[in-house]
Amino acid sequence: MSYKVVVLASGTGSLFEALIQSQQDYEVVALITDNPDAGAIAIADSYGIKVEICELRSFSTRTEWNRALRALIAGYQPDLVVSAGFMKVVGEQVVNEFNEKLINIHPSLLPNFPGAHAVEDALNASVTSTGTTVHFIDAGVDTGPIIAQSEVEISPDDSIQSLHERIKTVERELIVEVVNSFARKSNQ
Repeated sequence: MSYKVVVLASGTGSLFEALIQSQQDYEVVALITDNPDAGAIAIADSYGIKVEICELRSFSTRTEWNRALRALIAGYQPDLVVSAGFMKVVGEQVVNEFNEKLINIHPSLLPNFPGAHAVEDALNASVTSTGTTVHFIDAGVDTGPIIAQSEVEISPDDSIQSLHERIKTVERELIVEVVNSFARKSNQ
């Protein structure tokens, strides 16, 4: 496989693991995290995938952190960079360097409910459905061009946790589908 994917993740790594387990037309070559306690690290270790930790607090400015993050990503010469539960907004240095190679998965049907509290915001808005969106990352927060979306119905008895778990199931399928599609197109 020649299509190289770098994954950015901050948390448990369920999206990251879905990408690893579904490698067909691509190869996950590295995990970059801002959280030294991320569950994604143990997953990477179990699959023999290189881990890079780039904590914001290790830098005196956010600009320095973004430069370091850009350099770490660039070192792998990725064909695609997937933000899969990476809970930091990447800056101009990263966005400009990886322009159309930088994608994110977000737990809502964008443009509705951007930001870190999308699931809670959907419940508070009393909508009947939400979902997940894969989009290119641009200079805004969850404002980049949409690549793919998948809808999830909201049940009257849903909590933030129950709805988020159902969205995560759909997210894992959608991100794998999108990454495989990008890789197949590149390999043609």
